[in-house]
Amino acid sequence: MSTRIVVVGGGTAGARLAQRLPVTLLGEESHAPYNRVLLADVLAGRYAPEVIALPEAREPARLGVRAVRIDRAARTVECADGSLVGYDRLVLATGSNPVLPPLRGLRGAALPEGVHPFRTLDDCLELRSVVRPGVRAVVIGGGLLGVSAARALAALGAEVVLTQQGERLMERQLDAQASALLREHVESLGVEVHTECRVSGLRQRGGAVTAVELADGFVLDAQVLVLACGVRPRVALAREAGLDVAGGIVVDDELRTSDPFIHAIGDCAEHGGRTYGLAGPALDQADVLAEVLLAEAAAVPAHPRAGYAGTRALTRLTLGGATPLDLAAFGEVTARPGDDVVQLTDATRSAYRKVVVRGDRLVGGVLLGDLAAVGSLAQAWEGDEALPDAPLLHLLTHDGGS
Repeated sequence: MSTRIVVVGGGTAGARLAQRLPVTLLGEESHAPYNRVLLADVLAGRYAPEVIALPEAREPARLGVRAVRIDRAARTVECADGSLVGYDRLVLATGSNPVLPPLRGLRGAALPEGVHPFRTLDDCLELRSVVRPGVRAVVIGGGLLGVSAARALAALGAEVVLTQQGERLMERQLDAQASALLREHVESLGVEVHTECRVSGLRQRGGAVTAVELADGFVLDAQVLVLACGVRPRVALAREAGLDVAGGIVVDDELRTSDPFIHAIGDCAEHGGRTYGLAGPALDQADVLAEVLLAEAAAVPAHPRAGYAGTRALTRLTLGGATPLDLAAFGEVTARPGDDVVQLTDATRSAYRKVVVRGDRLVGGVLLGDLAAVGSLAQAWEGDEALPDAPLLHLLTHDGGS
């Protein structure tokens, strides 16, 4: 295709689009695009960095190149090295930044020695270089990222403390019972878990962290502090260019921003008032945009189904240890009044399965320890179709009732 397409960002969304179309991809990181979902496995030593590389793009990417300015009138992207890259269509896939908590002692762009975000491959490799058996590590954040980081640090032999401000681990994805089982498993890996625990400040000596202070006055010794408090869409480039920005860069069903020549996909994009921050939606958006751009290049109307209608995202996690734990969650896992709930628990195998049905629709579910039914459950949920007229228990059988 002769249209000059420039993609800013070499994460999941940008890399997927570069696999589908010939584009000029500007990647800020020096590494070739990689699967961010597997960073915890690299940290734990399960995978070498090269193993998590994504399939190659159709055109060589420009790596280690940071875009600093968009000139919408001239349709150029200015890079930090002074180069200008012209475009006919620009795709912003700038991803997200880690959220830095408002702690005493954590101000400005430079982090104290021993304090590490956990977002990029460089973050991961830097952590690996400083963590040794017996090192005291505190992880702030008990969501998916924090739990993954704590598990990986424990696998390296660190003495790990996981702190979560909320009532339970992974509270956005799990109900209370599933979260309790997850906590038991994490603690069996040697991780000390504190919930309803707010970290308020850092203690330092010589510019290096030595401890974290909790709001209740308790102090946790720490040689390493990992920030896993979530992510925030990276929108500065778009905002400075005058594009519409809310929580993320606002896009329509064709992933088009307020400038008809600029699109946005992945963590940085906000569609229908929602940002996702997950790999599944990023891949879906990249695939939809590929179809839109191909139709534009061919000067034919896009297929009626080419528009992006949102993604129903399923969360999956595998925690290692002597007895690995698989986890999957989707949709609404806490029932509303009038919903039907089916729950199966096998304490001997630490297995837990639950689905929530509203009317004739599956609206959510969570599975721990036994994911045999997850494929059929996810299909029923993603399709949003009426469930067959059969006992609800069939939803949790190993074949999903098929």
